[in-house]
Amino acid sequence: MKSSELVRLICGHICLHACMAGMRMASPLLALRDGYSAIDVGVLLALYSLAPVFLALPAGRFADRHGLRRPVAMAVGVAAGGAGLALVFPVFPVLCVAALMTGGATGAASISLQRHVGRAAAGPTELKRVFSWLAIGPAVSNFVGPLAAGLMIDYAGASAGDTAGFRWSFLLMALLPLATWFWIRRIHDLEPVHRVLGAPPTSAWELLREPMMRRLMLVNWILSSCWDVHMFVVPLVGHERGFNASVIGVILGSFAIAAALIRVIMPLFADWLRENVVVTVAMAIAALALAVYPFMLGPIGMGACSVVLGLALGSVQPMIMSMLHQITPHTRHGEALGLRLMTLNASSVAMPLLFGSLGSVVGVSALFWAVGLVVGSGARIAWRLDVGPGTDDGGGPDAPTGRKTNE
Repeated sequence: MKSSELVRLICGHICLHACMAGMRMASPLLALRDGYSAIDVGVLLALYSLAPVFLALPAGRFADRHGLRRPVAMAVGVAAGGAGLALVFPVFPVLCVAALMTGGATGAASISLQRHVGRAAAGPTELKRVFSWLAIGPAVSNFVGPLAAGLMIDYAGASAGDTAGFRWSFLLMALLPLATWFWIRRIHDLEPVHRVLGAPPTSAWELLREPMMRRLMLVNWILSSCWDVHMFVVPLVGHERGFNASVIGVILGSFAIAAALIRVIMPLFADWLRENVVVTVAMAIAALALAVYPFMLGPIGMGACSVVLGLALGSVQPMIMSMLHQITPHTRHGEALGLRLMTLNASSVAMPLLFGSLGSVVGVSALFWAVGLVVGSGARIAWRLDVGPGTDDGGGPDAPTGRKTNE
């Protein structure tokens, strides 16, 4: 696909995702300032991941029918509306509604963007390359969104009795989705892929009858759990060891920077990368990093482990997306992406609750070892995710690029 079009898609993805990331940082701060408990804030944060659990599959089917522009336009309106509601009514119940709206809209738009990029790519090598570039968007937006929201809150001088800073922050978050439409509006939809006339209705769960899809979803869930446990446990371990908030932030930030860095590097070597090899090596490295993490007592050691873990996990998403597009029928790419997003967000909602329960029983350090054991065991499954050499003959965006395997 054209590099100028890919740049527009990445910029649009950054703007919309930054809206959600900024809201996810600002709204809990406002809730805490208004006297709400940590449990209330936890529920508020969970709502950002809860909406895509229910919307991902319908959004994927909608993208299969309508392409890129229409779903993104609707997502832009919903995300801007959610942030706008928080701007006008900065109270906890409205913040919960805004969380559902911005989280759901971002997930739906991501599916459409990923589907468009996957269809526009001509061959497995380009799939790996474009998804590596596209994956930079969320990493950048997770930095830009909270930073912009925080600067607006501090610059407007929000204090214990003043919501002006938060209102300015919500205003900026409401404008960011409009910037997404600025980037996306000139991109033309690809030719639609029509289902066979007279074909019986299909269910998303039928995709899981394919052994490769089951393995891919399982591996994706294991790696998502690894990501979740790191984000959940590091603040707890850092607090236990007396690290201040800035040190903990640097440790988590080093993870995000490493994940973004590896995604910048990977397109340069796309010709030599095999998806199953990259994922298997990443899982092995992640398992080792989690095994030694609890023994790193100082911030430097924890930061080093965070960087290694970020490099490993950051390399996985482009490979997963490439394989998903190769093993899924072209008429159901959006549906498959929706199924993936639904499982990931369901995990993001459920895993922190599970980690919290287990951590109180076995200790937070043991969580690293437990998840590391699961990740290491999953490496064998990842090795079997071999989609074959594929084709790189420029067969067009809808040419098959891989093969399916049966058990």
